[in-house]
Amino acid sequence: MPAPVRIAKGAAALLMLAALSGTADAQQTNPPAPAPAASPAPAAPAAAAASPGAPSPAAVSAADRILGDIGVKESIALMVPGMMAELEQNVTRTRPELKDSLRATLKAIQPEFDQTAKQTYDQAATLLASLMTEKELTDVAGFFDSPSGKKYVSVTPVFLQDLTSVTAPWRDKLSTDIVTRARQEMKKKGADF
Repeated sequence: MPAPVRIAKGAAALLMLAALSGTADAQQTNPPAPAPAASPAPAAPAAAAASPGAPSPAAVSAADRILGDIGVKESIALMVPGMMAELEQNVTRTRPELKDSLRATLKAIQPEFDQTAKQTYDQAATLLASLMTEKELTDVAGFFDSPSGKKYVSVTPVFLQDLTSVTAPWRDKLSTDIVTRARQEMKKKGADF
C-alpha cells in the first residue's frame, strides 16, 4: 500500500478510534434520554440489546476483526515506532553524536512500549464490543469480509484525502460568508465590528 494511502487509512482509523472514545465518554457522563411516551415499543428492544457487564469473547473477536479491517490495529501498532523515530530525529538534530547509542536504547525499550500498544488496542476492541451487540458486530465484520466491504475499506483512505478538496474551499468560503452576513445584520442594529 502506498505511503499516502497508508497514512490516510491510519488517520481515518485514529479518527474512528477517537470517535469511539468520545462516544463511550458521552455515554458514561450523559444520562440516557427518556423514551418518548408516544412510542415506548422502540425503546424496549434497545434496552434489551444493551447487555450489562463485559462483552462476550465472540463480540470482542468480531470487534477485533472490524478494527483490523479499518486500520485501527495497524495505526496503534505503528504509534510506538513512529514516536520513537520522532524522538530519535529530534534528539539527534542537536546531538548527532548520540545517534547510535539512542537508536540502541530505543530498540531495547521498544518491546515494553509495544506491549502498551497491544493493551490499548485490546481496550479499543473491548470498547467497540461494548457499544454494539454481538450480532451487530458479526454483521459488520461480515460486511468488511465481503467484496463490497473490502472495496469500501480500499477506497476510504482515498475518499478521505479527496474529501479535503471538497470541504476546504467550502470551509474557507463559509468562514468569510458568516463574518460578512453577521456584520450586515449587526450593522442593521447599529453595531459595527
